[in-house]
Amino acid sequence: MRRDGSRFPFFVQRIPADVRRKAVGVELAIPLGDGFAFVTPSEGAQAVRFSLRTTEPSEAKRRQALAAAHLAAVWEALRNDSPLHLTHRQATALAGELYRVWADSESRARSVAMVHTPGVGWAPDTESHEEQEAHWAAVTEMWERIGGDGEAKKLEKALGPIVDRLLLTKGIRRVDTESRALLLIAFWMALRDAFASRQRNAGGDYSLDPKATRFPEWQAPEDAPKEKPKRGASKNSLTGLVEDWWKEAKRAGRKQSTYESYRNSMGRLVTFLKHDTASRVTPEDIVRFKDYRVQSGVSPKTVKDSDLAGMKTVFGWAVVNRRLPSNPAEGITIKVGKTRKLRSKGFYDSEAIAILKHARKFVPGREAPKLAAAKRWVPWLCAFTGARVGEMIQIRKEDLRREGKLWVLHVTPEAGPVKTDEARDVVLHRQLIEEGFLAFFEKSKGGYLFIDPKAGELGVRNAVKTARNKVNEFVREVVKDKNVDPSHGWRHRFKTVGIDQGVEIRVLDAIQGHAPRNVSEGYGDVTIKAKANAMARFPAVEVT
Repeated sequence: MRRDGSRFPFFVQRIPADVRRKAVGVELAIPLGDGFAFVTPSEGAQAVRFSLRTTEPSEAKRRQALAAAHLAAVWEALRNDSPLHLTHRQATALAGELYRVWADSESRARSVAMVHTPGVGWAPDTESHEEQEAHWAAVTEMWERIGGDGEAKKLEKALGPIVDRLLLTKGIRRVDTESRALLLIAFWMALRDAFASRQRNAGGDYSLDPKATRFPEWQAPEDAPKEKPKRGASKNSLTGLVEDWWKEAKRAGRKQSTYESYRNSMGRLVTFLKHDTASRVTPEDIVRFKDYRVQSGVSPKTVKDSDLAGMKTVFGWAVVNRRLPSNPAEGITIKVGKTRKLRSKGFYDSEAIAILKHARKFVPGREAPKLAAAKRWVPWLCAFTGARVGEMIQIRKEDLRREGKLWVLHVTPEAGPVKTDEARDVVLHRQLIEEGFLAFFEKSKGGYLFIDPKAGELGVRNAVKTARNKVNEFVREVVKDKNVDPSHGWRHRFKTVGIDQGVEIRVLDAIQGHAPRNVSEGYGDVTIKAKANAMARFPAVEVT
């Protein structure tokens, strides 16, 4: 659509009737080229209208599509108005988007021609480098005074509208009170770091800001509305390739998490290339995308094992199925340096004791009863089984049985995701029984002990993921060292203790669910008796 007298076409989209009232007064920041179009629907507004600010037909079409996709997420967010809970990691990831916008001095210099001085107003940006350095030093000092005390309520006026706009871009209308406080503080810290980076740039230091890598990649909360796949997606589209690959891969036993990882990687590629046509993708495009991801602060290992691996698999499938003549990602890789090992991957004895004591003394608050039970018992279960946190979270009452004098826990993919897709039995350690786990088990109702999942495999997986994140946050309350994983720290420690006690590696692998290292290890079974003998060697942990 083009307004009379204007050389630019206009974007026009009707506001759905069911969200029209909710949209009134909400400032929408709609992606447009290298910036945004800001639109605030008024009472009685029927549609969103703004100029696409380009005369190039193909660019106008691209901007039209991006704006439509963004508004679809906004409308869905307004429909799902119940507050969502965000983890600290998710709040930090969202704050990272704000950091990257403000820390990039070169793009800001190109896009911002005016600066605002408190108490003075807007003025052209004509400062010298020395003046700019002094300006950013003053801004950094002022920002420290605003939020240095860590009180989230004081940040609402300055950062609240920005938080709301960024949440809407993720399809989220509201978050709970706890998450709101996390976001405000995370946004304040992100801007503090960005202002400091701008100050260094103005002083002539353009080295990579080490704090740029502290922001993780955004992952939507489980209850957030998911973008619905477009009907009739073209077989020649990148998104269409992923969906068609998954139809076949799912039947072959590939995991849902793998599909989501590949889909997300391809979605990022589409956004980067600004088109969705598979046949147009070249090896040079993949190299540029790889470089862009690394420069954005994503770890080389993630780029290699997630982005490149996913694209190679999907494009390779397309070649085999005569959908593409060649694989543009073939042969493209990234060298991953060996990560510095600063400590053992397993929990130290002092850390294990601190976690178990923290779990023992835990007093339930506003948590759901099963989540409270998970915080109480999952750390203990992981300590004495060496299992993955998710595997313990998804155990059901029917998974625990008695065999003679032994209590045996059956870890099975029937209950939820198990990495090897193979069931195994784990003999409970005597200290778990002495701690009172069996008494908790007897009082529990049938079904899952620590989650209340929605129906279906996806419902279980989502519930496990949510509870796992909560338990990990609980562990982080006492083990602050980021160099040890709050989930896998138990698995590494279990293996270390077992080796110290002379337990055979094959028996430890069978207890923990590690795959055989070679063909010969796949012959014969590690029996309940062998596992019981191994568990008898594991010493108790002195938790006082």
